[in-house]
Amino acid sequence: MIPIVFKYLTPKGYRGVTLFPFVIAKNKEALLDPVFVNHEKIHLRQQLELLIFPFFIWYGVEFLLRWIQLKDRRRAYYAISFEQEAYSNEKDFDYLSKRTFASFLKFVAI
Repeated sequence: MIPIVFKYLTPKGYRGVTLFPFVIAKNKEALLDPVFVNHEKIHLRQQLELLIFPFFIWYGVEFLLRWIQLKDRRRAYYAISFEQEAYSNEKDFDYLSKRTFASFLKFVAI
């Protein structure tokens, strides 16, 4: 994980974004928050599992499908399987050590 503080690469309303191997935070305080860092580390693992580029394709397609389905951009974001896994486990600091391969699939809903 390579942390970077750069508010202009962070989408409005979010604290950060992960683009392997970088975690780009809106401000330095975000990088000091262990829950935020753990959430982003989960995304790093997801990106590695899908060999980085396919992760972003899947993420984008799933977001668009959820947006069409839910008709709400914010709800669509929270419905993405990658986000569900990260938010569900961001406070479990041992999660990555016990996480199995492709655990985000447990959160895929049709």
